[in-house]
Order: sequence, then C-alpha cells, then structure tokens
Amino acid sequence: MYRILFEHPDFLVLDKLPGIGMHDEQVGEQGIARGLVNRVKADTGLTLYPVHRLDKMTSGLVLLARTTEANRALSMAFAAREVSKQYLALSDRKPKKKQGWVKGDMQKGRGGNWLLARTLDNPAISWFDSVAVREGLRLYRIKPQTGKTHQIRVALKSIGAPILGDERYGGTPADRGYLHAWRLSFTLAGEPFELACPPAVGSEFATPELTAAITTLTL
Repeated sequence: MYRILFEHPDFLVLDKLPGIGMHDEQVGEQGIARGLVNRVKADTGLTLYPVHRLDKMTSGLVLLARTTEANRALSMAFAAREVSKQYLALSDRKPKKKQGWVKGDMQKGRGGNWLLARTLDNPAISWFDSVAVREGLRLYRIKPQTGKTHQIRVALKSIGAPILGDERYGGTPADRGYLHAWRLSFTLAGEPFELACPPAVGSEFATPELTAAITTLTL
C-alpha cells in the first residue's frame, strides 16, 4: 500500500500505491477500508498529520507531519504556494496544446465530477509540458500552482488529453489511472528538501520508453 521513502524527526515521506484512499472509507456492507493515514499510524505507532492529499487513483509522494508544529509550518507553506510539486501523467489522446498554462475556476458537475470554467475568480492554476513516449502515447509533467480537488485531472481533460485510466473524466480504460506525484521540494526550519519518486506501478509506467521520456524533461 505504501513504502517509506524518507524519515525525518518532523515528517515522513511516503510512496503511495494507486488504489488506496488517504482516509478510511465505507465499503458497502463490508465495513471500513482503512486509508493510508490510519494504516501508517497503525504500522508505525506514530501520530501523523497529512499535510496534503492525493486522489485514490494517484500514486507517489505523500508528506505526513509528525508534530503539530511541523504540520502547521508545512500546511502554511502549501497554502502560500511555497512548495514545488511536479506530477507525471499519461494520455493516449492528441492534446489541443503540448505545453502552457491551464487556468479557470472549478465548478461542480454531475456525479461528483468537476468542470473547468472560463472565469478566474478563484482559479485552479497549472503549468504543464509534455513529450511523446511513442506513437499514440504522451507523457505530461504538471506543476500545479494551486491545490483544488481533481485539478490536474480536469486540466488535462480540458486540453483534450484525459489521463489514461481515468474513466471518470473520459480517459481510456487501463490497468490504473496514470497520474503520479513525482517530485516535491520545500523548506522547513531553514533546511531545503528535494524529494523524487519515479513511477513504478502500472504497465505503461514500467516501459523503457517511459523511463527515457522522463529523462528528457528539464527540471
């Protein structure tokens, strides 16, 4: 379900597998499915605070604070956009554009989906670039500047490139939703941290062509 990538007195950094939620959830008559946060707490015996969250389908870097002070400092850094985040995604559709900004207010649609509006009152903001993996498959590197629900998924759908496996937003069915939290950089108590976690789960993320495509992305 996860592996610990980095341990610090003030926080843990995990690699979350796809298909696990951040928090406990009701699963029909079967009861409760334990989410990532409580699972790690049970395994480690630590009191942990999720500083940010990933969608259930998204794999990769998750930051959990170990103290209330670290949680406050890191949460404020996220809110102030002082944390740099980079995600990787795959799509098998031809995009309207291959790089640039995606901006717009997020509006609720049907069935719990979100829509990207043309208004900019409180917009979701993402920058992205991309590179071809092979014919019919493209790798996207996304740098979200805000942290809205389903922001990256909606942003890529808005340019005509829904994420492979993200059927909620029109993506082609696949063995997983191909969205991965790749890199995270921040400063805590004056100390900088640069963390990276290459994607490994999913048949398309495991190909040599994908590895080669990632190396072509400039940081």
